[in-house]
Amino acid sequence: MHLPKRNGRSRTWARTLSILAAAIGTTSVLSGPVRAQVTFASAGNVAEVTYAKDVASIVQNNCLVCHRPGGIGPMDLATYEDARRYARRIREQVANRLMPPYYYDNDIGIQDLEHDWRLSQEDIDKVVAWVDQGAPLGNPADMPPPPDLSDTDEWVFAPEFGQPDVIVRSSPIDVPANGLDMWHRPIVPVGITTDRCIRAIQVKPAGDAKGVVHHANSTFQRQLDDGGFEGTGDRASEYAMGKLGELIPDGVCRVAPANSYIAWDIHLFPGGLGAAAANAVLPGNVVEMGLWLHPENYEYKYKQDLASYDIDEGELVMKPHGTAMSQGFQVFDHPVRIDSFQPHGHLRLRSASLEILYPETNRIEVISMISNWSAIWHQSHIYAADAAPLLPAGAVLIMKQWYDNSANNPNVADPEMWVDAGSRTADEMDHAWIAVTHLDEEGYQELLEQRRANQERRITDQ
Repeated sequence: MHLPKRNGRSRTWARTLSILAAAIGTTSVLSGPVRAQVTFASAGNVAEVTYAKDVASIVQNNCLVCHRPGGIGPMDLATYEDARRYARRIREQVANRLMPPYYYDNDIGIQDLEHDWRLSQEDIDKVVAWVDQGAPLGNPADMPPPPDLSDTDEWVFAPEFGQPDVIVRSSPIDVPANGLDMWHRPIVPVGITTDRCIRAIQVKPAGDAKGVVHHANSTFQRQLDDGGFEGTGDRASEYAMGKLGELIPDGVCRVAPANSYIAWDIHLFPGGLGAAAANAVLPGNVVEMGLWLHPENYEYKYKQDLASYDIDEGELVMKPHGTAMSQGFQVFDHPVRIDSFQPHGHLRLRSASLEILYPETNRIEVISMISNWSAIWHQSHIYAADAAPLLPAGAVLIMKQWYDNSANNPNVADPEMWVDAGSRTADEMDHAWIAVTHLDEEGYQELLEQRRANQERRITDQ
């Protein structure tokens, strides 16, 4: 990300910090005037709703991951009293689909996603009706058992897969209270002696480090005879603020090479992004990678990789009070399946989309749209196996991103400034992280036939 140049604009720099600090405290800061998916729910068409019977389970399953003692949320929602205190705010955030923070359009493109944080319309209506009816507790006997909140640093895939098979930690680094963006690039061993296929992967800052880590990229390296390192050609993962993790579909392999090392590229932000690091030196910050691995004898036919696809080959420049739109293209000379899509930008990115152009028919299909993108919730949108886009050889991926450097964007510290591309917090970026399974023609036709058979089966079952 890009921070303003220190040319007498100390007030601008301070305001940038304050905006980022506020952003982690409330997603409404990042929503600004963009309310693309407002839900028009009301209490009029919902029966009596109580916290104990209807709302407590929604809060427990969707909110407490962040809004808990020691969590990154700006308030605790662990009890009825907590939820009632913030009832009107909860209503606004839920009704406008700002919470839970998963900003993927509901009416455009593929909607069948893995680990989709969005609430159902039924749950949204219940929360809205509960608040409109006075936020009653109801019968305490209807309250679901309280969840275990003792682990504030839990691995998100642990409920499905157990604890990671391998945990790779970066070396620690102290982050000061003030200063410019920092980068930390340690190389550490993975600890596996044979090639393994990754089932799932999560990268997360440990403890309070979540307040100062902007992103953490990771690639596999091998050590040379002279003690140096070279890349294996395999990327492990990419983390940016708020990212859940990645799931690799069954039957394919993202390789963790034998005797490899992880080369970290960690971007840190002095001063922090919230209450966890408010203007205080944070010592010993560590980023952790959890790897869930398939058995050594795991059989697969195709490989999957995660890569950064540049969107604008030229220079991304925004004039004061200006807007911009970038567009990029990717063509594969073999069939592929698109497994996940994650746009990336900084404070001025507002929207992003992924489309496919089929040259034989000139048809363009919109696959995904994020109209209200958030810089503190980078989500990897993981397509369900039976919905992931299948591209024939020669099809074109079209990636688009829209930016706003005006006063209409509440994340802009100083709309009088020119902004260009760069890695600092106040610069801008325009690329997308996309996971791709590389197929051959036989595999492509086989998956197409499976899709047709599944579709016919669903129709018959109806």
